Amino acid sequence: MPESPLGIGPAGVLTARAITRSRAARGFAQCQLAERVTALGRPMTITMLSRIERWQRRCDVDDLVAIATALDVSPLALLAETS
Repeated sequence: MPESPLGIGPAGVLTARAITRSRAARGFAQCQLAERVTALGRPMTITMLSRIERWQRRCDVDDLVAIATALDVSPLALLAETS
């Protein structure tokens, strides 16, 4: 029997929102950010990124570091967003 996925907690929701805001602030479409993350060696599709931003997929630490690098921000900056 497959395991049920874990829900996205408050920190995950805030991080997803921070990713979306940072991406938009830099003028990147989801496809552009996914391509940048993949170019860094962390394969990511548009669907994966979209699900992270819509709170349907957990953003693991490796994803977070790659996304932050692609956005040219610290991973902590994405974790520390509070609004």
